[in-house]
Amino acid sequence: MISVKEALKTILANITISGTEKVNIMDSLGRVLAEDIVAKRDHPPWDNSAMDGYAVIFSDIRGASKKVPSAIKVIGEVPAGRMPAVKIGRGEAVKIMTGAPMPEGADTVVRVEDTESTGSMVSIFKECESGENIRRRGEDVKNGDLVIEKGKKIRPAEIGMIASVGRAFIYVHQRPRVAVMSTGDEIADLDEELSPEKIINSNSYALRSLAMDAGCIPALLGIARDNKEDLTRRLRDGLTSDVILISGGVSMGDYDFVKDVLAEMGMEMKFWKVSMKPGQPLAFGTIKGKPVFGLPGNPVSAMVSFYQFVMPALKKMGGQKALYLNTIDALSDENLEVKKGRTYFIRAVIDVRGGVYHARSTGDQGSGILTSMVRANGLIVIPEDSGPVKAGDKVKVQLIGSLSQEGLGF
Repeated sequence: MISVKEALKTILANITISGTEKVNIMDSLGRVLAEDIVAKRDHPPWDNSAMDGYAVIFSDIRGASKKVPSAIKVIGEVPAGRMPAVKIGRGEAVKIMTGAPMPEGADTVVRVEDTESTGSMVSIFKECESGENIRRRGEDVKNGDLVIEKGKKIRPAEIGMIASVGRAFIYVHQRPRVAVMSTGDEIADLDEELSPEKIINSNSYALRSLAMDAGCIPALLGIARDNKEDLTRRLRDGLTSDVILISGGVSMGDYDFVKDVLAEMGMEMKFWKVSMKPGQPLAFGTIKGKPVFGLPGNPVSAMVSFYQFVMPALKKMGGQKALYLNTIDALSDENLEVKKGRTYFIRAVIDVRGGVYHARSTGDQGSGILTSMVRANGLIVIPEDSGPVKAGDKVKVQLIGSLSQEGLGF
């Protein structure tokens, strides 16, 4: 039996990053960049107005107020999308729209709300700061700047930035294809008629969803029955994918044939069993270089094992740099009884009170209690060299959902 850290290190050492493909940015949401995005020009490309108003020379409006306004001659107008046709001199102003390029000679923009126009003159009722309401050339990015690094998962903000530098097509990593299979004579699928001895197959659907959330393309192989022939047939189908996920059949029961079948198919077993709770009976190896995960059959154990080992592996394969769950420090609201020698992952509810993160367990931590995962938005991690936790102790928490906060969280 190996530690969680050793297991993760072994897994990641056997993961190869996927290839690349070219896609339109409109199809890139959620994909992972396989190239650096570099600006080809300054953005904005010229000084421009941040407000609708009047472009002026600051010295002409110094001391302006409601009682003593500055009267300035308007010599033109610059709408957005056009370059200025005039140059401003002393005592002159140009009406300007938000986003329009600044005319030569102007160094400040006065908001239209602080002015009053009369014929060819404008009265300025407020002294601005010199340079106020101007967005400077290159203040966002400059020509040659690295604006997004490869390995970044693309969000709407990244799509906007990629468009702003003029890229319609980009290179992204191919999404890993993941085959998902459940095992066991006791498992019934959703379209089967249930008999008293059967339980519904939840693992395939939870693992499929987790694989999608990790940026992959999942395929369900169905339920393999507890015999070598059916296991072999379905696993061979899974070899067309990049990764195989199996839930169940990796323990020590008389009908747990998965390890034997994998060995017959040429799998190089890297480890079996991890010192953790839940999720101890976990197997990992490769068949012709393809990663194969044998996850526990209990629903909670399968999901917790996915978060700790499969998710980082899939994210690495997909080219992502951020591989792990976000982790925070929180105060435990209760005593937690654990034993040294295993890493514990306790399903928990995390909230924010008085600006401090608090964590409490979801209750019964049995590995078959799927409602404990439904209630949880975090996993309290208690390392194998730690002992019991007392109420008020600081604990590490992996976030697996959104946080509940007082008010608006500002």
